[in-house]
Amino acid sequence: MLELLESVLDDVGYLELRFQERRALKIHVEEGRVDAANSTHYAGVGVRALVDGAWGFASTSTLTRAAVANAVAQARQAARAAAPHRKQKVGALARGGLAAGSFCTPTRNPVTAIPVEEKIRLAVKTWEQVRNAHAHIKGAETGYLELRDEKWIVTNDGGRAHLLDVKPEFRVTAVAGFEGELQTASEAVGKTGGLVELFLEGGPEVLADKAARTAVDLLRAGYPEPGKKTVVLAPDVVGLLIHEAIGHSVEADFVLSGSAAAGKLGQLVASPLITLADTGDSPYQAGAGGMVDVDDEGVLARRADIIKNGKLVGYLHNKETAARFDVAPTGNARAYEFDDAPLIRMRNTFVEAGSTPLEEMLAGVEDGYLMVGAKNGQADANAEFMFAVQEAYPIHKGKLGTLLRGCTMTGNAFDVLKSVDAVGDQFAWRLGSGFCGKGQPAKVDAGGPHLRTRVMLGGRE
Repeated sequence: MLELLESVLDDVGYLELRFQERRALKIHVEEGRVDAANSTHYAGVGVRALVDGAWGFASTSTLTRAAVANAVAQARQAARAAAPHRKQKVGALARGGLAAGSFCTPTRNPVTAIPVEEKIRLAVKTWEQVRNAHAHIKGAETGYLELRDEKWIVTNDGGRAHLLDVKPEFRVTAVAGFEGELQTASEAVGKTGGLVELFLEGGPEVLADKAARTAVDLLRAGYPEPGKKTVVLAPDVVGLLIHEAIGHSVEADFVLSGSAAAGKLGQLVASPLITLADTGDSPYQAGAGGMVDVDDEGVLARRADIIKNGKLVGYLHNKETAARFDVAPTGNARAYEFDDAPLIRMRNTFVEAGSTPLEEMLAGVEDGYLMVGAKNGQADANAEFMFAVQEAYPIHKGKLGTLLRGCTMTGNAFDVLKSVDAVGDQFAWRLGSGFCGKGQPAKVDAGGPHLRTRVMLGGRE
């Protein structure tokens, strides 16, 4: 494949060729039956060209020299057609950090060594465990997803990279019912690697037990008191907050469009206790779901510091925006499939761990809540957010109370980070399942330690 790509590569302008072969497996079990056991396999080449200050993109699933050369011609033609209509021309691209060589997902047990039949049995067995966990469990679903990618990335500014990447995930949902009321709880995990990495913190039986127990407990749970409260955010809620409300606002294309982070480099935007970064590797804990060795422009996916000791110090870049900000590219240009053009995307976004044990953090709360189980929500370019949380536990004089339900969090993410007065000493990745959406899907992860802060709570969803 490298020979094919290099055979059509020339030195006219900027040219980027990306071969991708994807094998995907999806298993879904509901009501005791295997609703889906789908295996897909496809491949193709995406071509991006920069001509006259404009981008053009084309792709082909025909893996011949003639077809790829034709895609190159189409990409350049599209760029020329777009150039007269582009108000701000793309100038020189940032250089440096280009990858050369082969990169492979580290794992102790490749998913290819496990038969599909065994993966189906695992999903069915887990469904049975959830369904039989309690008399109040009325329904259950389990699912397994596996993405295996091989890529070759070749650019005429010197990038040459061969990538092998595997990302599995497992999901469990339990539905509990009693006297006409239904409550749902979900647990999911997504990693980079194999099943050892996927179930590093406990097997599917742990997810099943937690989902079933939470769904049943939610049936008799009350509601938190609304208002501005002191809260301790669990790592999954921290991950959702920094990904949705902070991470997107520091993607350089959004910055150039006027996000909340625009023009604030060097300013204090969070508590001095907060250091926040985005990286392609997996610090603290193996197998983060957004691991990327090389981005889809052929740039090494290095750590990008965003907030350091409370100050905003950087954004997430591709080659184009890095040149505009006069910095090195950070390796954040990512495309989901071969026929997608790369966009600036997060990888693994995290708050660095601090030094406060969780017990000490809780002991310092006179009246507040522990928030666990990020569900869903939304955030905008101004870092304003509204999130639903699966579980809330009251804290009174340092002691945890019983589970509450229907809790929402709202506010401005930078204000929430400014209010942080304690950072936990234990770290976890918690956002590796599912996808981030920004025009196209992307596998990402986010997490951190527990944080103690102030936030506005709602008592009902």
